[in-house]
Amino acid sequence: MVRRDSPSRRSVRLADIIQRELALMLQEEIQDPRLELVTISGVRLNTDLSIAKVLYTCTDDPIRLEEIALALNKAKGYLRTLLGKRLNLRSTPELRFERDIFLEDMVYDSRHAS
Repeated sequence: MVRRDSPSRRSVRLADIIQRELALMLQEEIQDPRLELVTISGVRLNTDLSIAKVLYTCTDDPIRLEEIALALNKAKGYLRTLLGKRLNLRSTPELRFERDIFLEDMVYDSRHAS
């Protein structure tokens, strides 16, 4: 009996490759100044590998946060196309960007735990 709670090795490996490639693309391919200080912190794939939730970290300035979210959504089709060409996948997952607030939550929680 195989448990399906945890992601497969293939899924984890592909997520790592996608994370690395997207980080490189943001540095080398994307000319949008709004995305200069954005870091790709993780990628999670759904079970059929059709959707990649891309986690990113950035500034916590509310105005910049909105600009970054808009810029990433604007660039996601282009990034997906580049990703498909670089990885030579049969089917390139749809990219969905989500701000990674894990570290912020840890810092905030530790400050208020006392």
